[in-house]
Amino acid sequence: MTAADNDAAIPLAVDLDETLVAADTLVEGAVLFLKSHPFGFLKMLGWLAKGKQCLKAGIAGAVTLDVADLPYRAEVLDYLRAARARGRRIVLATAANARIANQVAAHLGLFDDVIASDAELNLAGERKRQRLVAVFGEKGFDYIGSGRADIAAWRSARKAIRVGRGGAWPGRAAAIAEVIEVRGTKPTDYLKALRLHHWLKNLLLFTPLIAAHRITEGALLAQLGLAFLAFGLCSSSVYLLNDLLDIESDRHHPHKRDRPLASGRVPVKRALVLLPLLLGAGLGLSVELSGEFAMVVASYVALNLLYSLRFKAIAILDVLVLAGFYALRIIGGSVVIGVWLSEWLLTFAMFVFLSLALVKRYAELMTMRAVDGAQARARGYQFDDAELLAAFGASAGFVAVLVLALYIDSGTSHLLYARPQALWALCILLLYWISHLWLMAHRRRMDDDPLVFTLRDPVSRVLIGLMALVYLFAL
Repeated sequence: MTAADNDAAIPLAVDLDETLVAADTLVEGAVLFLKSHPFGFLKMLGWLAKGKQCLKAGIAGAVTLDVADLPYRAEVLDYLRAARARGRRIVLATAANARIANQVAAHLGLFDDVIASDAELNLAGERKRQRLVAVFGEKGFDYIGSGRADIAAWRSARKAIRVGRGGAWPGRAAAIAEVIEVRGTKPTDYLKALRLHHWLKNLLLFTPLIAAHRITEGALLAQLGLAFLAFGLCSSSVYLLNDLLDIESDRHHPHKRDRPLASGRVPVKRALVLLPLLLGAGLGLSVELSGEFAMVVASYVALNLLYSLRFKAIAILDVLVLAGFYALRIIGGSVVIGVWLSEWLLTFAMFVFLSLALVKRYAELMTMRAVDGAQARARGYQFDDAELLAAFGASAGFVAVLVLALYIDSGTSHLLYARPQALWALCILLLYWISHLWLMAHRRRMDDDPLVFTLRDPVSRVLIGLMALVYLFAL
């Protein structure tokens, strides 16, 4: 008998979590459950008190994971398909609940058998090894795993196969006979998960300093620099939270599916550790700056939590809240430097940020149109709402231009600027910029936050640069 014939006679068992998929279905199910039941952790504690198998069964019965969009490892799937083509018996052997395991098996159509946990038994570690040995015999199966929980099964397997980066598994595992190489988590994946490029929005903290013509004061700039860091840490924690709660919808999105959490490049369990650390550091630094600023940052975090859990699905309210996130940054900057915001700036900010929030939703709707056609949806909006969103958003942007024009014509601008007439050029440039953003969204060329898009878009960068030159000339 050849080696290939011998392999064909030996069943091949494969683990699910972090092996076949770059995800932990229990953790993701728990997040999904808490998203729809914010106080469901009490019920989860009750399930856990009866045993981990009851927790798994409870979550599996309460939520439905979209197994079609799970981040399957292509390298493992190719390995299994090649083995199946040689006539091998393929077994899904997982500690996940049987309901989820059976859904995955039905979706892939690769498995001859499913061995999984149920409400009575948590089939992890030693228990999984015992079940595999009872069914196939000692050394009567090959086993594909990825972590320390798989060591027991590897010891009783004829061949231990590890999914991960090269080299033998350290520790007390049996010798690894084969490694299926997959992409590991890189430092850049964490940076992308924290969305450091979105920290650019925190530059709005400097708006009150610019409006007050005090941008050259080093002490105030230093304070705002610390405020920028504090807001950035808290906003990164918020982005992690949003990505955790939106992980299933992101996997259905043509661009968001590549986000570190949705793609599985950053494990959800690590994100759950990072989130409170970032939040604690950001709030702690905020308190050091001032109690008032800490209240602004805490309000931003609290509003984001409500937005993530409920508000984002409520049409119109969601864009008002998004506009509020921008405005809170300006208010935070005002609090840090002790400069009172003028009614002109607040009114202008309200309309321009509402336009930006609406263009964000409109762009998402246009993107989803390419995926779902006329059935496209984005948060609380459906495709038929697109024209109305565009009308609302463009109108809000043009009203912002009108507010700027009225300010330029007021006595206030004549007191603050040496050449107030030059500011009229700002109206033309702002009108051009807002119109350009909406045109790009309509053409489906905007796949990011509008402010982040602005800093990447050549036309927008030129317009912003010209606005800055006009402002400096008018001083």
